[in-house]
Amino acid sequence: MSPDGPQYFLNIDRSLSGNAWVDRLDIAAQRQATAIVQQHGITDILARILAARGVDVDQAVSFLTPTIRELMPDPSTMTDMDALATRLAEAISGREKIALFGDYDVDGASSCAMMLRFLRSFGLSVVCHIPDRIFEGYGPNIPAINSLIDDGATLLILLDCGTTSVEAVAHARARDCDVLILDHHLATENLPDANALVNPNRPDDLSELGYLCAAGVTFMALVATNRALRNAGQGQFSDLMSLADLAALATICDVVPLKGLNRALVVRGVQIMKEGKNLGIAALALAARLNGPIGPSHLGFMIGPRINAGGRIGDAGLGTRLLATSSDEEAMFIAAQLDELNSERQTIEAQAVEEAIAVAEAEIGQGEGPAVLVLASQSWHPGVVGLVASRLKDRFGRPAFAIAMRPDGTGSGSGRSLSGVDLGSAVLSAVQNNLIQKGGGHAMAAGISLAQNQISGFRAHMNELLAHKVSAAREKASIKIDAAITARTATPDFVNSLGEVGPFGMGNPSPVFALASHFVTFSKVVGKGGHVQFSLKSGDSATLKGIAFRAANSELGQAVLNAPKDKPFHFCGTLNVDYWQGRARVQMRLIDMADPTKPAW
Repeated sequence: MSPDGPQYFLNIDRSLSGNAWVDRLDIAAQRQATAIVQQHGITDILARILAARGVDVDQAVSFLTPTIRELMPDPSTMTDMDALATRLAEAISGREKIALFGDYDVDGASSCAMMLRFLRSFGLSVVCHIPDRIFEGYGPNIPAINSLIDDGATLLILLDCGTTSVEAVAHARARDCDVLILDHHLATENLPDANALVNPNRPDDLSELGYLCAAGVTFMALVATNRALRNAGQGQFSDLMSLADLAALATICDVVPLKGLNRALVVRGVQIMKEGKNLGIAALALAARLNGPIGPSHLGFMIGPRINAGGRIGDAGLGTRLLATSSDEEAMFIAAQLDELNSERQTIEAQAVEEAIAVAEAEIGQGEGPAVLVLASQSWHPGVVGLVASRLKDRFGRPAFAIAMRPDGTGSGSGRSLSGVDLGSAVLSAVQNNLIQKGGGHAMAAGISLAQNQISGFRAHMNELLAHKVSAAREKASIKIDAAITARTATPDFVNSLGEVGPFGMGNPSPVFALASHFVTFSKVVGKGGHVQFSLKSGDSATLKGIAFRAANSELGQAVLNAPKDKPFHFCGTLNVDYWQGRARVQMRLIDMADPTKPAW
């Protein structure tokens, strides 16, 4: 290995999963970590984690203590924000009938709930419409707009949608209803003729805030509106910070980069959640049987999926109503509904994933197979196609689309991508070339609507456009390791100390630790999802619990289940504190394993 080549961690250049284990820190970052330790007295491991994420010596203290006040940009830097704030302030002052139209995911529900709580504080009459995923699809539609305007709405606010809805917005304007858009999805040059369209990802926006989710954009819009109300001598919403929990929830669940304002929103928002101030979030945490204090990981793994379950297979408006309610009784009732829907969603998802994997394996065969998987079935529920696509992407290491086809020959689908492969732009290209009816999204995820006879053309377009990028991304497949520890190091205090560098997610990944030469002392398959639960033991007899999610039928899961008890292996994964009967214990979420005697597995 040359000094300039990759720094293989524990000399693993090919693990069981076919990945190289590499040190997340290059030589310069290692020097940076040393300087952080020397100047700030931070522990070696925390300093390594900071340096690996590009934090220099002067930024270390502020990174560990992010605040909304310090990291909040001027909302006016976003194109159209002042026009939006002025129009919304006028509607509040004039006590207009305002209608909200949001997306059916957590980001849409959080954005709508935030706007509802803000507007209701002024005593306004506000109606909110969340479209049915199956019957209406994504984004504003003319029948729903007509219904809202017929009900008296003079101002329509589109949240987490609307950037590509040229026809629907034109229809609302033709009916003398003003339209404001708060969104973050990728945009083309052909923008709808709204009164104001605030989207940091529109081509003419120079704010550099494209990392925000829609709820983050909405939070900034409320700051701007409060300022407009103050400048007009009107009353204001007294506590905008109380809405940070909704922005935090959406930021985690929409998997946007945890940098800048996003980090501050999540840190402050989780503090608010721990105080139980949002009745809906508190009720859902109870329904999800969450043990211990709520944290960012709970939002993505427990709270978010339950809110999404309403939009996937039930009433799409449940999430917004839960997050906006001021009634304990209503919160508990809706939380119970969402928990039940989530269980049903898990069953539907498992059946669809099983079928999709079988189809994908047949399509790939013994060769390399297509660079992008595009699969369709009439038996898949439209509400779980995004989850199916995600499982396919993880299982086969390539972008994947899962499409639910209807009897009329039309279908709706979702795609998930690899880092470095911009799926949203590729989908917009397919729309512009009239290969599909509708589509859009982000770099890592996209949604599409198309007809049966368009599937083959869309598949060919995706593979032609992305094959080279997918190949490059797969060649670079590696697992970045932050540090090596042992089972004895992995205490609750140690894991809790890592939270100082959090929250973790997109752009600030959870620290990955390698455990060298540990033994599997116990393993079994648990849960409906086929999770593998196990215990590790170090050479000094310290133990650590672990779990490999949905791994029972994978190479990794089988390797853990069949590991000889007297043979040591290297393991890598992330750590979290699990609470069982009030007692804190550490659990490793396994990512990969390797044989010390066989680096190239």
